[in-house]
Amino acid sequence: MEKRDRPPIVSLIPSLKHADGHGFLLIAGPCVVEGREMVMEIAAHLDTLCARYQIPLLFKASYRKANRSRLDSFTGIGDDRALAILDEVRDRFGLPVITDVHTPNEAARAAEHVDVLQVPAFLSRQTDLLVACADTGKAVSIKKGQFLSPSSMKFAVEKVKESGNHRVMITERGTTFGYHDLVVDFRGIPRMQELGVPVILDVTHSLQQPNQESGISGGDPGLIETMARAGIAAGADGIFLETHPDPSAAKSDGANMLPMELLDELLKKLVLLRETVMKF
Repeated sequence: MEKRDRPPIVSLIPSLKHADGHGFLLIAGPCVVEGREMVMEIAAHLDTLCARYQIPLLFKASYRKANRSRLDSFTGIGDDRALAILDEVRDRFGLPVITDVHTPNEAARAAEHVDVLQVPAFLSRQTDLLVACADTGKAVSIKKGQFLSPSSMKFAVEKVKESGNHRVMITERGTTFGYHDLVVDFRGIPRMQELGVPVILDVTHSLQQPNQESGISGGDPGLIETMARAGIAAGADGIFLETHPDPSAAKSDGANMLPMELLDELLKKLVLLRETVMKF
């Protein structure tokens, strides 16, 4: 595959703070908007830490969760309320925001409130959705399907670019390994970077243990630091992780979240590691 230069992250998301900082993008926040107070607490903590370590931050929270195993699983507090909270994060902290979209109609609506649209892994082949995201003019982050090879992501990228939008990045979140586990093939990071787009490693979802008989995904959060350090060492352009003040009480994906109190030490280590990697 012919190697192409990747655009800098700041060209995809011009509103990033600390864009001349330590060289990797952090996408972080709660899995879903559970309420205003929780979102503001997490955003404030992330904003403070990223200012301390000069890390560009893209705040993440889903305003609606559509991909749920059980009918009684939490899906959100209502679209209008959740999008208004994301608007407040942008206004209050000056942070760009990313959220998931699941249908073409959602793409147009969410684009009025956020800076980046995220296409979930299970929907990464949905042409209508990819084209609708491209048509908004917003940056588009496509999560690699758990069922796709790294090289096959070129077709998803082409759907967005050939629709006239070149603000694209890919997020790696692991490949299905048996029925109840995921594994990250770190060879996929440089291979997807050869498509000419930045590649982000989704640390927390890569540690998810899906399809449990209970209908609630498990996880292995004890390996978050290991996975994040491996991603930085492999040259990922950014790290994605979900965090919460009390993961055990989170309404979605709590089993694979990072407790918010552990963020400071983790970011400190990743900055030092990134500085070392960039010397080579």
